[in-house]
Amino acid sequence: MLIHLQNVCSPEQVTTLRALIAKGDFDDGGKTAGRVARSVKSNQQLESGARVDTVRSEVRKALMAHAGFVSFARPKTLSRILVSRYEAGMAYGSHIDDALMGGRRADLSFTLFLSEPDSYDGGELVMEGADGETGIKLAPGDAVVYATSAIHRVATMTRGERLVVVGWVRSLVRRADQREILFDLDQVANALFEREGKTRELDLILKSRANLLRQWAED
Repeated sequence: MLIHLQNVCSPEQVTTLRALIAKGDFDDGGKTAGRVARSVKSNQQLESGARVDTVRSEVRKALMAHAGFVSFARPKTLSRILVSRYEAGMAYGSHIDDALMGGRRADLSFTLFLSEPDSYDGGELVMEGADGETGIKLAPGDAVVYATSAIHRVATMTRGERLVVVGWVRSLVRRADQREILFDLDQVANALFEREGKTRELDLILKSRANLLRQWAED
């Protein structure tokens, strides 16, 4: 299961992030990949320096303030966060992300898009599954969150520049099926409250959600 999060960052925030990133010193993205992934990875990454530290801080705050992200991911920590840049000819072949990032379990991965979709060709984030492939190219400020174990790739760039912030999440709830149940309960509770206000039925849903969290959360 994956989710498209709209407006994680406002247009003003995107402009600020891009200005910070433009002053950074990019390095070969292969240096941060494992031995197998390195063989199919061709991009540039910004991972160190005061500017990228500010980018990390701003992106972390934006995600943690986004109700959809918190509901879907149940984040305990956001581990590694870095900036990736793709230019013409660059790509990242099929791979899965590491199970551990910075010594922490990685349950979910995210990609926050910063470039206008029509400013580059190629560069789709392609999720590979039993039902085929899904190409994802989102508006600046939008993000997609998906299982770290999912096989995915970045299609070959043919024009322009693709700028994204990527990172990994350790969830309070380890199992994806349990996170999905909690997410569904959130959607139902929110819809009920919007339609009917506080009711006995809403209280029972919130009680069940809280009890499941007590059973499943690893704090």
